[in-house]
Amino acid sequence: MEKNTSEKSDNSGEMKSFASKLIHSGEKYTESVSRSKTIPIVMTSVFSFDDVESLDAVYEGDASGYIYTRNGNPVNDALSEIMANIEEGERALAYSSGMAAIALSLISQVKAGDHVIAASVLYGGSYQFIKTELVRFGIEVSFVDVVNEDITKYFRPNTSAVYVETISNPTMEAIDIQHIAKVSHSFNAKLIVDNTFATPIICQPLLLGADIVVYSATKYLCGHSDVTAGIVVSSTENIDRIYSAGLLYGPTLSPFDAWLLVRSLRTLELRVKQHSQNAIKLAKYFENNPFVTKVYYPGLDSSPTYSIARKNFQNNLFGGMLSIELQGGEKSVYSLLRNLKTIKLVPSLAGVSTSTSYPAKTSHRSFSDAELKKANISKGLVRISVGLDDIESVIAEFDKAISEIE
Repeated sequence: MEKNTSEKSDNSGEMKSFASKLIHSGEKYTESVSRSKTIPIVMTSVFSFDDVESLDAVYEGDASGYIYTRNGNPVNDALSEIMANIEEGERALAYSSGMAAIALSLISQVKAGDHVIAASVLYGGSYQFIKTELVRFGIEVSFVDVVNEDITKYFRPNTSAVYVETISNPTMEAIDIQHIAKVSHSFNAKLIVDNTFATPIICQPLLLGADIVVYSATKYLCGHSDVTAGIVVSSTENIDRIYSAGLLYGPTLSPFDAWLLVRSLRTLELRVKQHSQNAIKLAKYFENNPFVTKVYYPGLDSSPTYSIARKNFQNNLFGGMLSIELQGGEKSVYSLLRNLKTIKLVPSLAGVSTSTSYPAKTSHRSFSDAELKKANISKGLVRISVGLDDIESVIAEFDKAISEIE
């Protein structure tokens, strides 16, 4: 006899069919006098309502609630709250990648006919977005050496935004945010700062005068190489504009990834301190290695921006990122990267283990030879993300690998 799977119910309204049990069982949350130690993952794309009046009230802002995860989710909001607090901003937003956060922070603040000033040394993706996408939308762009040039002469009546990094990628120059913010505001332009390399443990750009801070949260904020995400922190006014743009472009961060980021942020201070302590030791080793012709690290006395780093950075920390140049240029780089064993070539950064990257072939691959030269990125430059490893072991591995360069 064929099993009857039609829906039946008793007088209490309880569903009897297998399909109904499968779909509707477990919808009621368990009541408990205790609660989870960590925030729960609200892994849903959409939220339900009992009536139209409730739906309307949430849409209009007359009642608290969630509608659709692209509009907001409790886990993403928890992440945003943490970031706003530690960055000393009014509000924050989380997105599915660092480039999403960067793109939205820019396009929400400019319009066709505006002019943008950007640092000539930037992460390759940021540089390309500003160079190609902003220009495609009718926005003029000037790339400027914000460390060595007087940026005042580059401002125009239509300059609406300035974009820089706290620590330039990959030349590790500390940018004078206070000065650039003051100049930008005198021309009624907003300053957007990518604080990925520093994190709020080392620098809080909003307190130095920046208007918007962006992050590739994929890097130190996560720190475990298992999440791709971006963060924007700013005033309520700026965040409202970015939020509206984000709703339309839709780079939503998964609630699960948001939950992983919340997990990671709990240990951010401990990790950044260890990264920084390891990095200064490795940088000093490279300074004394005759095969290394130049070391880029803002915490070294020899850094041309050391005084700026000392002024703007907190806790006597300078970050976990450094770069070196080798004798023999590109050929030596290839040999070094082959010789390293546990220290892997990784086109990213800020994981728990020390890694290398070759900017000319990874992060800045899209740069022309002229752009590489202007940014002072040579074919002999290696970028190093110093991890949480035993630093003496890391130094020993680099020492052996350098000694075996052919």
